[in-house]
Amino acid sequence: MDPHYLHALGAVLVVLGLAGTVLPLLPGVLLVFAGLVVAAWADDFARVGAWGIGLLAVLAALAFLADFLGSMFGAKRAGASPLALVGATLGAIAGLLFGIPGLILGPFIGAVAGEFIARRRLGQAGRVGLGTWLGLAFAAVTKVVIAFLMIATFFAFYLMS
Repeated sequence: MDPHYLHALGAVLVVLGLAGTVLPLLPGVLLVFAGLVVAAWADDFARVGAWGIGLLAVLAALAFLADFLGSMFGAKRAGASPLALVGATLGAIAGLLFGIPGLILGPFIGAVAGEFIARRRLGQAGRVGLGTWLGLAFAAVTKVVIAFLMIATFFAFYLMS
């Protein structure tokens, strides 16, 4: 395949991925990673080889880890019960069905519901829900930073060869 087409495809995937780091409907970091791999493939991995792709994969894994752990750490920091953590997880999964509002509110509602069921204190449940939401916001910022770090890493390998 023509390298120009592969470079263009890689660029499109990276742009979509960057949008996906803030729009929950797109798998942002995965698209950034795929775009960078396609761009490396365009040059037969001559400039960005196994080490570069491996480092990009590690960064992508860290972004996924930040996403999964964000709400859990936010909830735990607010003193969440184990049931609140389960609620936040279930709320995040259920939120997928309701688009962007569900993805934003799902973990919050799930954490509040789980905490309220566990301890029957609405104030504590609200704090746990807020902590969960703040954890998710921190994870989102972390994913954006890692996505740009992935792009910078790719270009560092690309320019150094």
